[in-house]
Amino acid sequence: MPKYVIERDLPGAGKLSGEDLRGISQKSNKVICDLGPEIRWLHSYVTDDKLYCVYVAPDEDILYEHARCGGFPADRVSRITTEIDPSTGD
Repeated sequence: MPKYVIERDLPGAGKLSGEDLRGISQKSNKVICDLGPEIRWLHSYVTDDKLYCVYVAPDEDILYEHARCGGFPADRVSRITTEIDPSTGD
């Protein structure tokens, strides 16, 4: 199943409280549950003004549907073609 990164513009994201992030996560989990087992959230990175979320999904359409149903921005969805890490250079 393909893996994607979703770029979400969210000004002030880096200042969200633990409770705010918990609420966002709970909403996301609920929408994923409603959409079915084809979509899976792996993890997200929070920066000052963006969230970068990594998902496994059959296509981009279901990720945009997840964003629409959850009221989340999905400013860019990109399919991950390859993963590298420091061991790639060994």
